[in-house]
Amino acid sequence: MIRTSIYWTVMGLVLSTLGLLVVRGNQDRVPPSISLDQFPVVLDGLVSTEVPISQESLDILGKGYFLSRLYNPPGAARETADTVGLFIAYFPTQRTGQSIHSPQNCLPGSGWSFVSSDTTEIPGPNGTSHRVGDYLVSDGVHQVEVLYWYKTEKLWIANDWTAKYYMLLDSMRYGRTDAALVRITTMIRPGEDRDQARKRAVVFAEALSPMLSSYVPD
Repeated sequence: MIRTSIYWTVMGLVLSTLGLLVVRGNQDRVPPSISLDQFPVVLDGLVSTEVPISQESLDILGKGYFLSRLYNPPGAARETADTVGLFIAYFPTQRTGQSIHSPQNCLPGSGWSFVSSDTTEIPGPNGTSHRVGDYLVSDGVHQVEVLYWYKTEKLWIANDWTAKYYMLLDSMRYGRTDAALVRITTMIRPGEDRDQARKRAVVFAEALSPMLSSYVPD
């Protein structure tokens, strides 16, 4: 009964949004932002190297702007135990079927499986905080700590379906369907406690927090 009620609520929002989008036309309101390729190459004392995204992956991701980097300790020639991976996918519009691909769909297709899922808090400026998805994934040999969230109009959202709900709401309220997926990863080295890896990812996300809205607009 509850699922049926949720279904019809979501369907009602979808239909209302479609009607409103038809009335408003095909143009989204997209606030200005700095290009992702200008994102700082040094963050939290770590220095970044670009990770190329294959054309096949770009075709799957769709029409958006993407950043894929590894942040390493200064002087490190390759990935180390303290390396943090950062992936940002920003979509100025999600009309005509364009939508953000959830890591819960993409990672299993790349050979990774979800071992556990939860949420964790990321401290923000002025005593604020953001709740994000907190996942442990494995390929059978390695384990990786993953934080990810969706950023819509001033919100960090941990849940896939909640992000879709706010996208619909923002399209009706502000004429915006833009949103981003932010993913932070770090390898759990042999013998390392997962809490240490989580702390490494959280500290990096905390450093990222104040500057994110310059590249993914509020």
